[in-house]
Amino acid sequence: MPVVIPEEDLSTGNGRHVGRPSSPASSEPESDREQLEPDEDLLSDIPSDVEDIDLVQFRIQSIPALGLSRFTKLQNLCLRENLITVIEGLNSIGPHLHDLDLYDNRLNHISGLGPEEGEGVWINLESLDLSFNKIRRIRHVAQLKNLRNLFFVQNKISKIENLGGLTNLVNLELGGNRIREIENLDGLPALTQLWLGKNKITRLDQLGGLRNLKILSIQANRIVKLENLEQLTGLEELYISHNGIEVIEGLEHNVNLKILDITSNKISHLQNLSSLSMLEELWASNNLLQSFEELEHELKGIESLETVYFEGNPLQLRDPKTYRNKVRLALGTGLKQIDASIITESQSMIR
Repeated sequence: MPVVIPEEDLSTGNGRHVGRPSSPASSEPESDREQLEPDEDLLSDIPSDVEDIDLVQFRIQSIPALGLSRFTKLQNLCLRENLITVIEGLNSIGPHLHDLDLYDNRLNHISGLGPEEGEGVWINLESLDLSFNKIRRIRHVAQLKNLRNLFFVQNKISKIENLGGLTNLVNLELGGNRIREIENLDGLPALTQLWLGKNKITRLDQLGGLRNLKILSIQANRIVKLENLEQLTGLEELYISHNGIEVIEGLEHNVNLKILDITSNKISHLQNLSSLSMLEELWASNNLLQSFEELEHELKGIESLETVYFEGNPLQLRDPKTYRNKVRLALGTGLKQIDASIITESQSMIR
């Protein structure tokens, strides 16, 4: 039975057109899902000059069936949480698109974006989201020369490849895949954010070419050593929790770090942090830290430090009642937050 959408449900009144289905496509068994007839046009009553179209959770299987060719000013197309298996039928609107969102569909390969679609077809595309699909290889995206944001979260990708030429890319998200090695990133000189959490990476390596990198997230991997970060002098945020690191080291050149997350590792000594003079937040919960003296020696001289997390360490578990006071006395009055608790003004006056 075709899905019937009242006209008023398609428009938000502010230029964006949003579908409101009865239930999420991803929450029902496949046999129970109501599917669109191939010739159904959900957008028949929508003006052809709209710039934004959102069709989320509509069980859409075919992009060509949407009849998008008449939307000559379309800039942002969101087809999240549908049943699309192939990227096709976008050639006519490709030159205008800035943002294409195909998050949570059934894509197992990338097609319809390649050079065979025509020179300059995707010249304005800045953001492409292919997260939560079944894609195994990164292909047919290198020609998207103006791409700034590329999302491949939660696919089946085992290798970083075929990204050379994306010289304007600033944000690359590859979390939740099967990647074992950091590689083939030298062709991304503008990259400022790299997200690699929840993969199978064993070593920090081949990052030296990313001189503009400001955020590196590599949580929940298999890393045992902090290394090869000395060339990332502009790095501001490092998230490396849930790994197997035993020693804090190799950060002497990362003097612009503002946030360091080393939660849930195997670190027993707080050391080699005193050079991080711009550090604002240190997340170090669930390690093996025992010494308040080390804490004071490494961190008290960092005037910018405002937030620390040490819960789950022996120094907190040994005497939970006095732990917060000891941390506050060790680090001084500039501290604003210990774990999840904000330090009040009256507490900060206690010496």
